[in-house]
Amino acid sequence: MNAILIIAHAPLAHALRTCALHVFPDCGADLAAIDVQPNLPPEETLATARIAMDQLARLGHASGVLVLTDIFGATPSNVAQKLVDGVTSRLITGVNLPMLLRSVSYRNEPLEALVSRAVVGGTQGVMQVAITAPQNQARRTHDPDQHDHHQ
Repeated sequence: MNAILIIAHAPLAHALRTCALHVFPDCGADLAAIDVQPNLPPEETLATARIAMDQLARLGHASGVLVLTDIFGATPSNVAQKLVDGVTSRLITGVNLPMLLRSVSYRNEPLEALVSRAVVGGTQGVMQVAITAPQNQARRTHDPDQHDHHQ
C-alpha cells in the first residue's frame, strides 16, 4: 500500500487531511500532512517532511509515497522536490480535494497507477457548473396542478 504526504501552505494540508478522514476514516495511518508556516525557513520544513516520510516508511509503506503539494514553485513544492526520488516516491502539485480522495481510494495500486489516477481525479474535479440546464437534459417545468410534496 502507498502512503500519501500532503505538504501545503498552512492550514491547507491539515484541512485536506481532515476532509479525507471524514470520507475515509480508516486512512489515517496512510495519510500525513505538513502545513508550511510562513515564518519558518524552508530547511525546517524539509526536516519535518523527512521525519514524516521516515514515519510513513516505518509504518510499512514500502511500496511508495505519493507527495501532494499545492502550488508549483512555492515553498511546499520546493521542499517536496528535495524529498522525492522518482522511484519509491512521486510528487504532484496542484492538490485539490478530488485529487486527494481519488488518491486515498486507489492507494493500494502501484505507485505509477496511483499518480495517474490522482492527476485524473484532480483535473476531472475542476469544472464549470452550468446555471441553466445542459443541452442534453430536458428542463423540468413546474406544473401548478401537481404537488410534489415530500413528507
